[in-house]
Amino acid sequence: MIKRRKVVINMIKYILGPSGSGKTKWLIDEANKDKREGTGNIVFIDTDDSHIFSLDYAVRLINASNFHIKTTERLFGFLSGIISRDYDIEKIYVDGIYEIVELDAKLLEDLTKNLEEISEAYNVDFFIGMNVEKDELPGNYNESAVELHLE
Repeated sequence: MIKRRKVVINMIKYILGPSGSGKTKWLIDEANKDKREGTGNIVFIDTDDSHIFSLDYAVRLINASNFHIKTTERLFGFLSGIISRDYDIEKIYVDGIYEIVELDAKLLEDLTKNLEEISEAYNVDFFIGMNVEKDELPGNYNESAVELHLE
């Protein structure tokens, strides 16, 4: 039997900005805050292990580079597998995935639709850092985006 939490509005939120704008810091700070304040598990997916000491010890850090994720389909399967393994996951933070996965507007739109389905089904929120500007997002996805700028 699948254990489900109280139904809430789930989301996919994009954290946008050029390299050096603070996306990674924003994602780490939010993941740490959510772990302190929440009751569920938090997963942080990155393309290396360099942030292991920046994240709360209870946040699960996964190095996506170790899993040969090169397409959005593989990324979706990878994220689905993580959720299937742990029904207590509340939020998944994804940083730097654009370094190993090719993302264009159509692929991003398809990925977002798939993530929306599992977000709703399993009450998991996704926060995805990307090196794009808000107006480059397809459809109405820029409504839930956070855009950071170089200071």
